[in-house]
Amino acid sequence: MITEVPFPTMSKDDPTAEGVVGTWFVNHGENVSVGQVIAEVQVDKVSQDVEAPAAGVMYQLVAEGVGITQGEMIARIDD
Repeated sequence: MITEVPFPTMSKDDPTAEGVVGTWFVNHGENVSVGQVIAEVQVDKVSQDVEAPAAGVMYQLVAEGVGITQGEMIARIDD
């Protein structure tokens, strides 16, 4: 089963605002567990940790520093 990991909506005033993945804490292809922090994302100088919603192998879909709209997928986890 594939679990998608979206960029969280951090700006309630502008849910279409663009953000970036600041840091990946788990490398592409590594195993993750539920609740493990996999990345730090940023929107307008505000950062937030993203936790794995499922256990399995994580695949990054967005590189660090690349702009992405809130709600778009940043990673997927295959169990």
